[in-house]
Amino acid sequence: MNFKHLDIHVFGIVQGVSFRAHTRDQAESLGLTGYVCNEPDDTVYIEAEGAEEDLACLVRWCHQGPPLAEVERVDVSEGPLKRFPDFRIAWGRQV
Repeated sequence: MNFKHLDIHVFGIVQGVSFRAHTRDQAESLGLTGYVCNEPDDTVYIEAEGAEEDLACLVRWCHQGPPLAEVERVDVSEGPLKRFPDFRIAWGRQV
């Protein structure tokens, strides 16, 4: 299995619509690890690790998000594996 790390930045109306909680639920259902947090500029930032196919499912979901979200753009880039123990909602970017 090919494990990867993705940095995902979601733009639009994505705060105040339970985006973080829904992202955690999606990630956990896919067996991914990492975290999701709100950014000061009203965007959502996600770092996720797992199988390439499962990460692709999360990215596809991010383009729609939860029912009240209005996603305008999703930026995705690869990064080095950090080996997160689980997937959680964070209060800021994890170093």
